Amino acid sequence: MKGIANIKIWSCLLIGAAIFTSCKKFLDQEPLSDITPENYLTEESQLGAYAVGRYLDILPSHGNWSFGTFGVDGNTDNMATPTLDNRYIPGQWRVDATGGDWNFSNIYQMNYFLQSVIPLWKAGRIVGNAENINHFIGEIYFLRAFEYFKKLQALGDFPIIKTTLSDNKAVLTEASKRMPRTEVARFILSDLDSAITLLKVNAPDGKKNRISKAVAQLVKSRVALYEGTWLKYFKGTAFVPNGPEWPGATKDYNAGYQYPSGSIDAEIDFLLGQAMEAAQAVSSTAELVVNTGIIESLANENPYFNMFSAEDMSGYSEVLLWRQYNRSLVTHNVPVYAQAGNYAVGLTRSMVESFLMANGLPIYAPGSGYQGDDYIENVRQNRDGRLHLFLKQPNQRNVLVNLALGTHATEIEPIPRIWESSWDQKYSTGYAIRKGLTYDAIHCGNGQGYTGSITFRAVEAYLNYIEACYERNGSLDATARTYWQQIRTRAKVDADFEKTIAATDMSKETLDWGAYSANQVVNPTLYNIRRERRDELMAEGLRLMDLKRWRAMDQLINTPYQVEGFKLWGPMKDWYQSSQLVYGATNSNAIVSDPALSHYLRPHQIRSNSLSYNGTRWAMAHYLSPIAVQHFLITSSDASINSSVLYQNPGWPTTGGSPAIGY
Repeated sequence: MKGIANIKIWSCLLIGAAIFTSCKKFLDQEPLSDITPENYLTEESQLGAYAVGRYLDILPSHGNWSFGTFGVDGNTDNMATPTLDNRYIPGQWRVDATGGDWNFSNIYQMNYFLQSVIPLWKAGRIVGNAENINHFIGEIYFLRAFEYFKKLQALGDFPIIKTTLSDNKAVLTEASKRMPRTEVARFILSDLDSAITLLKVNAPDGKKNRISKAVAQLVKSRVALYEGTWLKYFKGTAFVPNGPEWPGATKDYNAGYQYPSGSIDAEIDFLLGQAMEAAQAVSSTAELVVNTGIIESLANENPYFNMFSAEDMSGYSEVLLWRQYNRSLVTHNVPVYAQAGNYAVGLTRSMVESFLMANGLPIYAPGSGYQGDDYIENVRQNRDGRLHLFLKQPNQRNVLVNLALGTHATEIEPIPRIWESSWDQKYSTGYAIRKGLTYDAIHCGNGQGYTGSITFRAVEAYLNYIEACYERNGSLDATARTYWQQIRTRAKVDADFEKTIAATDMSKETLDWGAYSANQVVNPTLYNIRRERRDELMAEGLRLMDLKRWRAMDQLINTPYQVEGFKLWGPMKDWYQSSQLVYGATNSNAIVSDPALSHYLRPHQIRSNSLSYNGTRWAMAHYLSPIAVQHFLITSSDASINSSVLYQNPGWPTTGGSPAIGY
């Protein structure tokens, strides 16, 4: 077991923190021989426990002191926080000396399992129910695929490592070579295919708290759509294999690379086809949950609304995987923040205006019936049922039962508390959402809620199919049209999407980053497909992933963008005292943005000494993360960056503390 311990020491070097400190921390743990004895992973329950133990490390879920998964879209054009992420301030995101996304700790855990279990499984030496054993192995294939997908999104080209490795520098350095991103995507799809083959239709737990076949199919559609659209929109750049100045070409091991399908266009076609096939496998069996349109009701009169905050989500056909919490064991703060300002993660004006009217027309179209945005109540009138359900307005009831138990509850929705400095109470844009809100104040007792957290839901498969079909064929087949109509009908929007497309004026949709690809405005059909995805998946953590694969932020390179919220400088200003509306770019006590700049609240343009004051910007390099300097040094023959087998991502230097090239 000494050799295995040494392997882990080297793994520690590869995965990220400072070389000495991180490895010393690892060495303080129990020897691996003590926690993985020779007879471990030899029977069904051990396989199941190992697999479920990896869920929290790899899959998203709610947590304390945040808005949970509903707040992940903060710092996009959908949702804003009081502070702007450095990725949108060129020159501030810099190459780290150590750490970063170049990390193999979770991959090591999956590889250890598969390397240990597969030989025993093939030899028939694992004790237990054969179907359950297959299922738990399938879970590990899925989890490795999902972890690799995170690496693909962050870094693109990445090593493909399928086993644990001997503690030999030459072996480990060889294994560190970055494979072209298309090979990584293919590897992920292969793991997902293995998972699909092995996983049960209904996971053994019977409550959808464990991965099932449909979950793997959904993620396969997500991965294939991601990579297919990435290749399509980054074609002709350094961000795809064999593109101009692709850094992978600087290494001999990638010389002469050929796409598995023969060309980039053939690879795009293959991937989009895979996305359609996998998405349809889910959509054909998982029905959408019914939306009755009812809010402020304790009874289960609106399954669609209740689905996002149920204690038990297992009965919702659309929920494929969710995390269960327990009042006495594991809790979170999401219900508290859903009744307040969403932990300062506010909807943007762009997000709110993207929603159609119930009659299927954009808000600006003649005859739309739009009531304007002088008041939040007006904004919600006659709109897409999803905005009507989830956009909060003052005086709505947030609590209908157990008020006495809700020590941290907000019974009646207040006017947006835009003057607050604490993220606990602040409404950063004036717009806040009800997604995740439960009317039972017991979930606000001492801030400890135990509503479920959705990990995957089937509507994404419907959306993936629609988009992949159009991107691949330039038109929508009968299946895509049916799916789109079903989503709109559930949203209580006129199902005639052709009417919407005909009424769409792309010159009036440019607040939406999804209106662009490669600094060009897309056509109305594609835009409305993206709009549907945006509105249905609002606050579900997929927006940045979509913006990146669409190459939807090039326009910000030369033209700064100001995030806006509600129309503060109209009649709603009368909601506030003058002390709550202090403004002035050079005023250190400023609370809100200057009305001379816009009628709409601009959360990032309040004080001129803020780095965000001049707007949200982008750098081409920011579509991928930089690799920290440490990893070049430990994969070189002479401890120099130039001799490393690694190469840096496009536009990033290899000097610690440096921004993207040109900033």
